[in-house]
Amino acid sequence: MTLRLGVVGVGSLGFHHARILGALPGISMKGVHDTSVSRMDEVSTQLGVAAHASVDTLLDDVDAVVIAVPTIAHEQVALAAIERGVHILVEKPIAPSLESADRIVNAAEAAGVLVMIGHVERFNAAIRACEPYLEEPLFVESHRLAPFNPRGTDVAVVLDLMIHDVDLVLSLMKRPVSSVSAVGVPVLTPSVDIANARLEFEGGGVANLTASRVSLERMRKIRFFQRSGYISLDLAAGKGEYLRLKPGVAAQMALLMGPAAPGAAERAPVGIQDLVERITFEGDGAEPLARELERFIAALRGEAAIPVSGHDGRRALAVALDIVERTQRHVTAEHTA
Repeated sequence: MTLRLGVVGVGSLGFHHARILGALPGISMKGVHDTSVSRMDEVSTQLGVAAHASVDTLLDDVDAVVIAVPTIAHEQVALAAIERGVHILVEKPIAPSLESADRIVNAAEAAGVLVMIGHVERFNAAIRACEPYLEEPLFVESHRLAPFNPRGTDVAVVLDLMIHDVDLVLSLMKRPVSSVSAVGVPVLTPSVDIANARLEFEGGGVANLTASRVSLERMRKIRFFQRSGYISLDLAAGKGEYLRLKPGVAAQMALLMGPAAPGAAERAPVGIQDLVERITFEGDGAEPLARELERFIAALRGEAAIPVSGHDGRRALAVALDIVERTQRHVTAEHTA
């Protein structure tokens, strides 16, 4: 069965959604819409797809749509699609507020419409490769740094960048957040441009997240510390490594740490190379966005479940908004001190 797809909002990210969808098998790209007519016509010509003068005409011609408009407009476009029974992939964050997110999720459930949220880092090759090795991490540290770009500065850096890592740790830690603390600083915009958040999870586990959009260099790295070893990922490169204890080392170390035994000194490991093995994760060359869209299409065909649901998007937004509020309180306190 051929599925009819479209894209609403063809800025930088929406363009790539349209580009990839146009190349996927079994997909008929019915066109794009953007409030900027010049941008819409440019993308239409470049990709060879139809340009729709209104959202309504596009929605009337598709089975599913990718919504890549500014966050403030997510609800309006999503509800218009849901009213027509059109399935949606909404770019992150799901909405600007929890109330707006709830209206999208509730309307979709009532209408039987599928909702997927575009938390694309879940489809990063490094994340997918390391997941089988994660064993209840006790500490997670992420750094997501980027040079200044006016795009996205209508919201704090937490909703622009950090929310990627918020969603990742929520999905990978698999435990509710018990407490949040955060600090932030506005540097070039009225909103917070650099932020750090500390999330504590029920039953143990801490995540320390840093995001900046005023850095000199780009960085997208995340590290996991667990009893069996240490995982370090470069998300920009889609690769990483896992340093873990070699089989039998824990028992050997326990013996060495116990009462002295004959020959213990001779059997003692001589360096870190004797204690750990290195497992490398290499990217498979696939675009995370392409993987994301393939999973969306599979869900539309009934071949798989939605991998990032509306409820997942709402959960990430709730934590991100909590972080935003705490960073704003930190800035206000600094100004009144």
